[in-house]
Amino acid sequence: MKHPFQTSESIRLGILLALSGGFMDAYSYLERGRVFANAQTGNMLLVGVNLAEGNFRAMLNYLLPVLAFALGIFLAEIVHVRQTSLLHWRQTAVLLEALILIGVAFFPLSLNLPANALTSFACGIQVEGFRKIHGRGIATTMCIGNLRSGTENLHHFLHTREASALRNTFLYYGVILCFIVGAVIGNFVIKILGTKAILMCSALLLAAFLMMFIDNEKRTAENALL
Repeated sequence: MKHPFQTSESIRLGILLALSGGFMDAYSYLERGRVFANAQTGNMLLVGVNLAEGNFRAMLNYLLPVLAFALGIFLAEIVHVRQTSLLHWRQTAVLLEALILIGVAFFPLSLNLPANALTSFACGIQVEGFRKIHGRGIATTMCIGNLRSGTENLHHFLHTREASALRNTFLYYGVILCFIVGAVIGNFVIKILGTKAILMCSALLLAAFLMMFIDNEKRTAENALL
């Protein structure tokens, strides 16, 4: 009998990814000119507002991260299709994300536009590569879907008293809480390290990368005993 969940769906990994998701949004918004790394709906809104007002240069500040986010999703799928036996494709994806953010740390404030585009690119990789926790569709880079699903499960629990619905509620709301904690941590680290603060986010992603090795080894051993 095999473990029902993939390593990439573990709660521990989800916590690290949600922390990094909140951190990235705080970093791009607070340190890189009020642009969202993850919340592309907000960026799209600002594209429309600036387009309507004829602020084409300002519009690019929000349009390029949206396009980069989409390219990150596209790249994650390329990595998926061309997966090698050396690493699981999600490990490759999270490693690429960490390396990209290390590069962003060395972009001066005068290069906020490419810095934000690369940060959104990394977010796109994450949102495509990690879409489930314990078999449940959960995003670690944004909260609106998690809020909907968590509240839906809360209503279901209050109506049916099913324990699984309550567990799902805590799971969805817990990921939201981790995202917020990541933003709080980001706020404090940015005040100390400035543009280099994103290195801490890279550290979280590298920890996730290594955690996938450890969990794989444990599950291989568990399956061998079954």
